[in-house]
Amino acid sequence: MGDTLEFNEIYQEVKGSWNDGRLRFSKQSVVYKNSKTGKVDSISASDINQATWRRVCLGHGIKLGTSTGNVYKYDGFRDTDFERISEFFKANYKLELTEKDMCVKGWNWGTAKFSGPLLSFDVNDNAAFEIPLSNVSQCATGKNEVTLEFHQNDDTEVSLMEVRFYVPPSQTDERQDPVEAFAENVLTKADVIQATGDAVCIFKELQCLTPRGRYDIRIYPTFLHLHGKTFDYKIPYTTVLRLFLLPHKDQRQMFFVISLDPPIKQGQTRYHFLILLFSKEENITLTLNMSEEDVERRFEGKLSKNMSGSLYEMVSRVMKALVNRKITVPGNFQGHSGAQCITCSYKASSGLLYPLERGFIYVHKPPVHLRFEEISCVNFARGTTTTRSFDFEIETKQGNQYTFSSIEREEYGKLFDFVNAKKLNIKNRGFKEGMKGKIDEYSDSDEDQHDAYLERMKAEGKIREEGNDSDESDGGSDESFNPGEEDDDIAEEYDSNASASDSSEDGDDSEDDGAKKKKPVKKPKVVKEKKERKPRKEKKQKDTGGPKRPMSAYMLWLNSSRERIKSENPGISITEISKKAGEMWRQLGKDEKEEWDTKAGEAKRQYDIAKKEYKESGGGSTSSSKKESKKSAGKKDEKKRKPAGGDKDKERGGGGGGGANDSFKSREFIPTSESSSDSDHKSKSKKSKRSKSKKESDEEEEEAVSTPASSEEESD
Repeated sequence: MGDTLEFNEIYQEVKGSWNDGRLRFSKQSVVYKNSKTGKVDSISASDINQATWRRVCLGHGIKLGTSTGNVYKYDGFRDTDFERISEFFKANYKLELTEKDMCVKGWNWGTAKFSGPLLSFDVNDNAAFEIPLSNVSQCATGKNEVTLEFHQNDDTEVSLMEVRFYVPPSQTDERQDPVEAFAENVLTKADVIQATGDAVCIFKELQCLTPRGRYDIRIYPTFLHLHGKTFDYKIPYTTVLRLFLLPHKDQRQMFFVISLDPPIKQGQTRYHFLILLFSKEENITLTLNMSEEDVERRFEGKLSKNMSGSLYEMVSRVMKALVNRKITVPGNFQGHSGAQCITCSYKASSGLLYPLERGFIYVHKPPVHLRFEEISCVNFARGTTTTRSFDFEIETKQGNQYTFSSIEREEYGKLFDFVNAKKLNIKNRGFKEGMKGKIDEYSDSDEDQHDAYLERMKAEGKIREEGNDSDESDGGSDESFNPGEEDDDIAEEYDSNASASDSSEDGDDSEDDGAKKKKPVKKPKVVKEKKERKPRKEKKQKDTGGPKRPMSAYMLWLNSSRERIKSENPGISITEISKKAGEMWRQLGKDEKEEWDTKAGEAKRQYDIAKKEYKESGGGSTSSSKKESKKSAGKKDEKKRKPAGGDKDKERGGGGGGGANDSFKSREFIPTSESSSDSDHKSKSKKSKRSKSKKESDEEEEEAVSTPASSEEESD
């Protein structure tokens, strides 16, 4: 037989709920680790003085008793495990694992026995049920009755509120009332908080983020008292799971976080974390309300009667000594800005994410603590709004998902290296870096390793740069655009330099006139062609008189299950109801879904019949007539627009039939189109007549000079 025995899925009852975990028997100790909270119970092997094997509701269980009076119960063993555990106890603990049956008669009359922190109700020397006295919140007495009230646990579907015991009067000992004796035995071990005696120390007006406000914190030997203007909270030290001391990103403030299980309550609100905010510059001188001998004996040098220093150091030091738990601080992680945290958003609230040595913690609204051992995988996702940020998703083994969004892109490399070094499963790795469960593949990320997300972001950057270059090149071609190279030499209608096209036509006149100098031709501005807008699609008018469309199978199921979801999850929001309903619908079996599918099919058939009857009775005709009238009105508008467009084309073409050689002037300088075109034609015809007459006279003179004289003239 080996040195250790390990068992998975072993359950421990905590205030009416079963919490699973891992149990390990070793030569030195018995260690149980809670899978939900990560809390570790360690029992020294030398302290164990009793071990009982018994049949319980979850198979078989072990009840261990210690010399200090504590009792530990673990359930979920198989019948075949008895021999292995019994031999291990004999060999290592020198204990006999005794079997004892529970009473299942259902009698309500028996004997109440107080054994350490347990109240056992026995029938014929066999335990019918046991009550941990630490679960008792109040004990009230009557004439012959004792009423026990219990702390409530939010994780249980059904909670035990109270138990009443009838205690018969004693006939032997008349000096002591049996009811009062029963109540005293309960109160000595019950978790009833009573502020008796003076506080060890008091911290005045501390800023608390969760629950929000300023509170006076009074430190008592067994519990913590938060006293505010509106609410008071009493927190037993036994409910404190962990302590965190986290530096703020601005390096001027500190967070002190206290993790609680069970949480403190205010109405329907549960506070699983107590978060205090301190300034580093705030100092305090603290004097404990105890003698120096008591301080030395109680805290063994961890505290002294007179202390001074920063306020956050004093609070954390006192809490560490009283709760007897270590304080967790950030590890070696450093972000892009040099801080030990990352700015991000969770559920639309901005906060800080701290990568720790064994988990992540987010502060402050709402606070979240995730241990590495409960994380299934992580995912790096692209930001939904911009490429300058990314999202960090964490999925737990229970199926819950936490998304921390709006993380700066510069933090990606640091966070990726941290996750890789902690050997967490990364969901969106490349194919070559896919994780197949081997430890060797959880190596640190090197610079030459393939990073799918980083490569994608680089590719997007290249695409954006190429797009910017193409825009600049298009702008350059627009500036160097030469209208003379195009087929159409006519300037645009709305061009301010519309007369530039006339310069090419009047080139002959300008060449004849040598005294005049040619003016430089300005390049006309280019007006981009306007794209024709597509006609808007007409919205379908809803026929209010017609039958309503039938609901799908999912919607029928949701309407019938909505109230049940609300009752099972009090205070749940509308969006959370839809998420919860979607998960429940996916988990339904085929038989259950088939029932709702048939209901949806029946509703669809009834809708088709009602719609057919509605159409036969003349329903929906008014809406169709309205559509036809709209269509006819649209066609008329198009006909009106067409001649207007033709006139514009004629104006651009120079009056129709003029061709490319006709002159053109902008509307800005022409009062009417008819007079301008007529005057232009008249001036052109006059100029051409004058030039023709001049040319004819010049040619006649040249012919007269060049031709020789006739024979008659020579004879003369």
